[in-house]
Amino acid sequence: MQNRDFIRDKTNDVLAGLAVTSQEAERLLFTDDLMTLAESANTITRAYNANKVDVETLLNAKAGSCPESCSFCAQSSFYDSKITKYPLLPTEVVLQRAQTAKEGGASSFCLVCAYRAPPERDFQQICETIAEIVNKVDIDVNVSLGFMTRLRARKLKSLGVKRYNHNLEAAESYFSKICKTHDFADRMNTAQIVKDEGLELCCGGIIGMGETPQQRLELGFSIASLRPDEVPVNILVAQQGTPLSQVPQIPGEDVIRIIAVWRFIMPKTILKIGGGREIHLKDMGRLALKAGANGLITGGYLTVGGNKPDKDLRMIHEIGLHT
Repeated sequence: MQNRDFIRDKTNDVLAGLAVTSQEAERLLFTDDLMTLAESANTITRAYNANKVDVETLLNAKAGSCPESCSFCAQSSFYDSKITKYPLLPTEVVLQRAQTAKEGGASSFCLVCAYRAPPERDFQQICETIAEIVNKVDIDVNVSLGFMTRLRARKLKSLGVKRYNHNLEAAESYFSKICKTHDFADRMNTAQIVKDEGLELCCGGIIGMGETPQQRLELGFSIASLRPDEVPVNILVAQQGTPLSQVPQIPGEDVIRIIAVWRFIMPKTILKIGGGREIHLKDMGRLALKAGANGLITGGYLTVGGNKPDKDLRMIHEIGLHT
């Protein structure tokens, strides 16, 4: 009963505009009353975001050969992961994929490229592609291109890009175990540039990489400090050939807990279930959308497959939500 009362008190605080502290968030995370936690996170979600679910489709528009050493990533040139690698896709191919995403029920389309930062020639081609999508497809255009300069961010904004994705990936205290070629501050810097130049910020991370539950909270508070418009919660899918290929899978219940508590930490954001949800959550996907999440990525991820859009849309409607 004590835990239930605490969760409800914190729910009322959040609805009144008060922030939860790190100590309070930890108590929420470790509660033995998961269903009250989930229901309370859902109450916060509906209060600030109503019943809409943001559905997004990704396109890996340039795959592999990334010069960064992120140990979760099959696209890193540091690892022999056996993925299919290809250069930047032609504009007409990306345009068709955006149209297909729209027809499949997605409200946003994210063009993702495996770069530290695009070379100038590729960046110009990407800009031309974005202009085509904006002019010809009625869908929000988001991009994820690695590290960003102010000038480039300004250019993307002028073309009609809605949102820029740049995840923090892991807690600052754990980041050096995940990547050696850049640091946490580099990622924070690009995220801040995106905000400063007027683009919406999509900024999340990956859980299940060997970090502690407390470090998942630490990551959540770092993300919240950036005031992101969207936060993808990705769950590690261990990729063959990467240093994290043997990391044990975390329980689906742990995923639900972090989604719920991140909702307490970030009550107004689009909290989106991303990569790994089909593997780790299985039939708990419905619960996740009633436990704080109000968005999902459908149709597959960068190097991993996912649900078909019609399956996800059916799930959303079956639980009384809409796109």
